[in-house]
Amino acid sequence: MIPDDDPTTPAPADGATRIAVLARAAHRRRPRTRGPVLVGIDGPSGGGKSALAEHVSAALDDAPVVRMDDLYPGWDGLAAAVPLLVRWVLSPAGRGLVPRYRRYDWHRGGYAEWRAVHRHRYLIVEGAGATTGRARGYYAVRVWVDADPDERMRRALGRDGDMFRPHWDRWARQEAALFGRDRTRRAANVVVITSTGAAPGLKSPPLGPR
Repeated sequence: MIPDDDPTTPAPADGATRIAVLARAAHRRRPRTRGPVLVGIDGPSGGGKSALAEHVSAALDDAPVVRMDDLYPGWDGLAAAVPLLVRWVLSPAGRGLVPRYRRYDWHRGGYAEWRAVHRHRYLIVEGAGATTGRARGYYAVRVWVDADPDERMRRALGRDGDMFRPHWDRWARQEAALFGRDRTRRAANVVVITSTGAAPGLKSPPLGPR
């Protein structure tokens, strides 16, 4: 973990630059025999994690991105995905092995094919729960992405449409429970606020139980 007295960054583009700087610094210090530098991008649904991950990937020479959406075992599976992430992705990567994970098929309601993550100096994991619990210690850089709750809901429903609408409250309760007891935001190296009109240099208070 790299000390950061003010982890808050106001926009995805600025956030990606800052995250890339931290990741490259971690890579310079990393033993050659170890696996990739791990970057975790966490936060509630609709905050902008996926878009930020793409910016960070581009800034880190097209680093691969593992998405938690491929790991959750259904609409009640937020917390259950974290041990799978550790077993399939983070632990192997930390030992210099090629991570492989099973993609969850949301239409069939079960896990489908295995996917391998190609070797690279960096590996990005994005999605709610990515840096929580047992997963936290694997990351060189931890990122929290958030926005105004109403704006997050509009984005999520605009992205996923009617499929997500019946599950919004159900998923939000899981996020509140997981992030509240885990204090995920407090452990972040970088906090990115993506609300429209967020003031540059916005200071956000640490997140306690929600």
